[in-house]
Amino acid sequence: MFIYSFKASTLKFLGVISICVVVLIALVFLIPTYSRETTAEISLLNENISFNNIKSSDDGKAFLAQYGWSVDSLPVEECEVTIPKEFDKVMTSYNEIQKQQGLDLSKYSKKTANRYTYKITNYPNYDGTVYANIIVYKDKVIAGDICSADARGFIHTLYMPELSN
Repeated sequence: MFIYSFKASTLKFLGVISICVVVLIALVFLIPTYSRETTAEISLLNENISFNNIKSSDDGKAFLAQYGWSVDSLPVEECEVTIPKEFDKVMTSYNEIQKQQGLDLSKYSKKTANRYTYKITNYPNYDGTVYANIIVYKDKVIAGDICSADARGFIHTLYMPELSN
C-alpha cells in the first residue's frame, strides 16, 4: 500500500483559489442569459390568462376564449399523449413555440397528458380549416398551438394574429 502526501505552499494555494475565482467570473459572463424584457413581455401577455382548472373540454373552450378564439362546442379530438423523454427536431421546434408564450414542455418529459383539439370558427382573414390544440397535465395547460389543416399551412402560438391593413 502506498500513501502519498503533499504540502501545498501558501503561494500555490492562493494561486489555485485565484484561478478558480477567475474561471467562475468568466462562466457568469459567458453563460447565456434570457432577456428580462422578453420574460416581462410574456408575463404581461399572460397576465389575465388562467392556465389552471382545465378539467373538461368545456374548460378548454373557456381557456381558448381568453385569447379571443371561438371554437365549435365539442372538441374534434380528445386523447392522451405522452411527452417524450428526448425531443427530436419536430418536438424541439414545437417547444420553441411554447417558449414564445411562456410555456416549456421539457419540464414534463415522460408525463402523460390530455390533448384537446378544437375547430376554430373565427380565424381572421383565412378561409381554410384551423384547429386549436391544448395539452393539459393535472388540470393545467402546459402547451397549446393554433394550426391550419392545409399541407402548406401554419402553426403558431395561442395568441390571435395581428391584422395588417
